[in-house]
Amino acid sequence: QVQLVESGGGLVQPGGSLRLSCAASGLTFSRYAMSWFRQAPGKERELVAAISSIGGSTNYADSVKGRFTISRDNAKSTVFLQMESLRPDDTAVYYCNANWKRPIRDYDYWGQGTQVTVSS
Repeated sequence: QVQLVESGGGLVQPGGSLRLSCAASGLTFSRYAMSWFRQAPGKERELVAAISSIGGSTNYADSVKGRFTISRDNAKSTVFLQMESLRPDDTAVYYCNANWKRPIRDYDYWGQGTQVTVSS
């Protein structure tokens, strides 16, 4: 079975840093674009950052540009989200997503989510 297991969330003060990790299993990791989404209470899930299957391109939500960095290690089947200069409005559950677009259907998988709380 496909599993995406996230780690690294927690409580951090404003201005602090966290590094999230998402370890994938049960899939050919290098085929998949990887993304981080987040969802705060009462809000829709939003895309935070995405990285192409071999890491050649990335994109970020405007709200996190310059502060967050997505990266991947295909040899370890892991995607990371380095978060710097954290703000209270970064507080959310962060979800790892794997997506492999095919002509007939997409293969789309989600992690369980990890809580990030930015508060003093």
